[in-house]
Amino acid sequence: MRTNTFRVFVYGTLKPGEVNYNLYCAGKVVEAKKAIAFGELFALPLGYPAMIPGENPVQGFLLTFADPAMLSVLDTLEDYDPYRVPAENEYNRYQIEVYNLARETPTLAWIYLMTFEQVKHLQGVPIVSGWWSQ
Repeated sequence: MRTNTFRVFVYGTLKPGEVNYNLYCAGKVVEAKKAIAFGELFALPLGYPAMIPGENPVQGFLLTFADPAMLSVLDTLEDYDPYRVPAENEYNRYQIEVYNLARETPTLAWIYLMTFEQVKHLQGVPIVSGWWSQ
């Protein structure tokens, strides 16, 4: 794999088959693999999910991109600006360990997370299964 590739764990509208995958990722993803990260997943009344740090398995996809400029594109979509105070972003971008479906082979990937306060304010409903779908 080329050194300029980067990975993003997605659990919502950026998953293959969801609306934002087709708009932002189709044709730009080098590889898409089912994966697991650990956190707490919530359905938001806005029609998309949020994830916060936690201990429960959240199912999604590990997307690999070859174009580093895609990170800025995703930052804009997720309303993340690294120069803003974190509380002013809708999501904040972090690097976490992501696992294959056997919960082995950790790899580092970017992820967009909300805070618990934001989820509560937006009236998020826990998704116990760890899988979001529209």
